[in-house]
Amino acid sequence: MDINPRNWKWARKSHILLILSLFLLQNHLKVFVILVEANSSVHIVYLGQKKYEDPATTKRSHHEMLSNLLGSKEAAKSSILYSYRHGFSGFAARLTESQAEAIADFPGVVQVIPNRIHKLHTTRSWDFIGINRHSSKNLLTKSNMGKGIIIGVIDSECRKKFICAGVWPESESFNDEGMAPIPSRWKGICQQGQLFNSTNCNKKLIGARWFIKGLRDQLKMPINESDMEYLSPRDAGGHGTHTASTATGYYVNKANYGGLATGLARGGAPLAHLAIYKACWQIGFGGCTDADVLKAIDKSIHDGVDILSLSLGDGIPLYSYVDHRDSVAIGSFHAVIKGITVVCSAGNDGPISQTIANTAPWVITIAATTIDRAFLTAITLGNNHTLWGQSMYTGKHNHGFTGLTYSERIAVDPNDDSAKDCQPGSLNATMAAGKIVLCFSQSPQPAIASASDSVLEAGGVGVIFAQLRDDGIQSCDLIPCIKVDYEVGTQILSYIRKARSPTAKLSFPRTVIGKWSSPRVASFSSRGPSSMSPAVLKPDIAAPGVDILAAVPPSYGSGFALKSGTSMACPHVSGIVALIKSAHPNWSPAAIRSALVTTASQVGTDGSGIAQDDPNHKAADPFDVGGGNVNPNKAVDPGLIYNISIGDYVEFLCSMGYSSASITTLTKTTIDCTKKGHFGLNLNLPSITIPNLRKTLTITRTVTNVGPVTSVYKVVVQAPHGITMTVTPQTLSFNLTTQILSFKVTFFSTSKLNGDYKFGSLTWKDGKHRVRIPIAVRAINFESFADL
Repeated sequence: MDINPRNWKWARKSHILLILSLFLLQNHLKVFVILVEANSSVHIVYLGQKKYEDPATTKRSHHEMLSNLLGSKEAAKSSILYSYRHGFSGFAARLTESQAEAIADFPGVVQVIPNRIHKLHTTRSWDFIGINRHSSKNLLTKSNMGKGIIIGVIDSECRKKFICAGVWPESESFNDEGMAPIPSRWKGICQQGQLFNSTNCNKKLIGARWFIKGLRDQLKMPINESDMEYLSPRDAGGHGTHTASTATGYYVNKANYGGLATGLARGGAPLAHLAIYKACWQIGFGGCTDADVLKAIDKSIHDGVDILSLSLGDGIPLYSYVDHRDSVAIGSFHAVIKGITVVCSAGNDGPISQTIANTAPWVITIAATTIDRAFLTAITLGNNHTLWGQSMYTGKHNHGFTGLTYSERIAVDPNDDSAKDCQPGSLNATMAAGKIVLCFSQSPQPAIASASDSVLEAGGVGVIFAQLRDDGIQSCDLIPCIKVDYEVGTQILSYIRKARSPTAKLSFPRTVIGKWSSPRVASFSSRGPSSMSPAVLKPDIAAPGVDILAAVPPSYGSGFALKSGTSMACPHVSGIVALIKSAHPNWSPAAIRSALVTTASQVGTDGSGIAQDDPNHKAADPFDVGGGNVNPNKAVDPGLIYNISIGDYVEFLCSMGYSSASITTLTKTTIDCTKKGHFGLNLNLPSITIPNLRKTLTITRTVTNVGPVTSVYKVVVQAPHGITMTVTPQTLSFNLTTQILSFKVTFFSTSKLNGDYKFGSLTWKDGKHRVRIPIAVRAINFESFADL
């Protein structure tokens, strides 16, 4: 042992330097890891159809691939968020841009894309479309109320003052009285979380899961429990509960919203089971990420749902159907392969054309229409003239005559137009105090609730809001707000200008049924044609989606609320699909869609055609409502169906110009996209859409008889204006040995000008059934400058 003090001193210094070096290296590595994490983001590595049937083997293959990229199993485990291993194969993981580029070149990888946040999208409505509890002849009875069917709901409507998705399990709509036992095929769970555990599930609500890893990584911020959003399947804001109870809620007597719309509430399939997949959140900017939505769909396939109800989608521009960034199209394709019917909302970007979302041909896309119910509210002016508006306000207010003024008269700045529609801070508090204020909407998106807040802040006691659009009513919590059209608003303004001291009296709203022609197409409902695949008619069909009463959390008071949107229309059809599936368990998703489209109604309650809900009441066309308004009782017995196989969808993808390799990886079957003329137009849809008809074109369709074995159908054609249609043969005869027949439709145009879409129909009739498909044709005279 060296006892020389000098040597010991140097050894001690060396030891200290070594410790210091290690400390600096450790901190450098920590900083490096932090920098790597900061520069990484979630990417979805999509591998297409499953290679292995065993989910555990698929998961191990994902970890092995990621380990090869990152260098260790520990790094892979830390990086991966989700492993998709049930309906399809892939995973979501935190990767840097260089890592994402590197793994994209690995064998078997179809696509690597960055995670994104998606834009989100009762007592009368069921009776209105013919599903009456007391009738022994309607679909509700024939299908045993959807007994044994499982509906999975992935829901979203992330807006201000809304929370997105989930379920309030204590709602009366989800009690399991009269429910059959949980099907033995069910593999789902009741996942625990904030204020939610396994006891919240029962024979009605048989499963609930939540998915937030993708959003948590996208926001790059901690997500903590709060009363504004629950980190669990529980719904804080009501939208998820509302849509779920619309699809499959059980009977609730005397349901109402503040005394309005009182009656028996129920879903479309009261005896169907419900599974909730919460993938959308009101956290940060709100929304749903691709990673979370794909995992929700993957789990729903694994769990064993029969139907998926999806109230979410992308906005314009749309992604291709083989692009993983369209998580709804990709996920739903794998669901349909498994026989799951997928029902989607059309979006709320109407009435502008080409705004339709969820345009893939394998999903059923739903537009929104009105029902024949209104909440009439009397406005009595000081001259004793009474005008009418609509309101959902049921609070306390002065029932006597009160001062009335026009918002422009009490503007803070007379030169600022923001006072016209009562925008925040635009009103003079001294002049507004104690008065009812008349506002005129200046925006395509009227904001009566915002106007109400502005008037209340300025000391006003009521709002009359004149707007162009007439669909849907927003509630105002603290002061009465009444919606009127521009004509009524102008009459009130004329009175204000003439009277020395104008006054008005606002009454409580009353529920009135059957006094208006319905249905009408909601102005907010997104319109076709599809910007991605114009030859695929979208929407497929329309259903009630305006002022729909359904269950919500108890924070709403009565536990029920009135809401509007294609998100409300979507679960109506999901419930109907459950009834049809119960009556016809072996029908494919395409057969069910065909039955809905070919039996839909094109006529309103007044006997005229369905109109758009605008001041001009323009006639609705197939880009507004698809086949028409849903008619459940006829859909259960359509006579003929237009069926589509998975192979047909593959041929369609080939016709879209997608590569054989990308489609092969999607389906895990070898695909050779040999070009077939006009196959996209020949996809066996229950509709015909020709975006560019130049002179003449022949289309083929095939129908399957699902009615009486021996049947004879004759064709009735309503050709689009300026188009000649010829059908061959004109008679279809079915017998014991012939149940599937094809026919050809030849279109001929004599137009010398490029025109807009024209509309018609083709209907097969046998004396009992009326099997109608909508037709949209756009004739063109030139395709390039060389033709001019």
